Amino acid sequence: MNKEEFINDILRKKKETGARILAHIYQPPEILELADVVGDSFKLAEMAQSMGDTVIVCGVRFMAEMVKILSPKKKVILASPEATCPMAEQISPEYVRKFKKKNPDVAICAYINTTAELKEEADVCVTSSSAVKICKNIENDKILFIPDKNLGSYVAKAVPEKKFALVDGFCPIHNQLTPDDVLLLKQEHPLALFAVHPEAPAEVVALADYVGATSGIIDYCKKNANREIIIGTECGVYDYLTLRYPKRKFYQLAPEKMVCKDMKYTGLTALWSAISGQGGEVIEIPEESRLRAKRSIDEMLRLGK
Repeated sequence: MNKEEFINDILRKKKETGARILAHIYQPPEILELADVVGDSFKLAEMAQSMGDTVIVCGVRFMAEMVKILSPKKKVILASPEATCPMAEQISPEYVRKFKKKNPDVAICAYINTTAELKEEADVCVTSSSAVKICKNIENDKILFIPDKNLGSYVAKAVPEKKFALVDGFCPIHNQLTPDDVLLLKQEHPLALFAVHPEAPAEVVALADYVGATSGIIDYCKKNANREIIIGTECGVYDYLTLRYPKRKFYQLAPEKMVCKDMKYTGLTALWSAISGQGGEVIEIPEESRLRAKRSIDEMLRLGK
């Protein structure tokens, strides 16, 4: 089938089956156009709760797990089973268990970009947008932040009253950014603002006009409608913004670096296979494990109020 035939058949099968398509903002443009909901990982999981019985996740594995944790009765299908997040798997559950045994007075704070097994070991989860607030509200004054050392150091700087332990985890995409990348693009576009994700290294974050999560960067661009903006995150955000605001001037920082191959696995063929029942992977989590993982998410919601 050609592109148009794939799109028409996906739309037809969506109508026939009642399946809903969730797409992370980093997905390719053709997937974003077919999605019922587009957003960051936690927004997708929240929105899925009010959808039908079957949801197809166009993203990476931990995102599909998040949907299943919050919507256990739904059929959750990961469109591309090979799509994972390297950062989510950099720290093992066994490492955390050993750390907790040696340091029982330290709260375990897990970034949402972690496996379900790691969430089981955590005291609380955080998103990149809620991490500072939640770490301020955690009762403990000692926190192990996993797995992203860049986001962890950003939070630690914002919450100096607490002591943070970090591990050597990072997003392999954002971690490639350098100050030179920023300065070179700033020379070309001296009037442009610079918005960056806190998964970037601290020396890059220090050059930003705005630091925030995917949704925060998009909101920042909306609020600065008359300004040129350099986008310091995965190229999916740039693609989304240029599709939505074709007359605006956005500049992708280090475009050769800011491509997550895992997020690009889900093309039209993979989505068609998943919605046709010929591909994808149905996500299953044992109920006892799901409830343990959900506790850390419930704590995130409590502390984030």
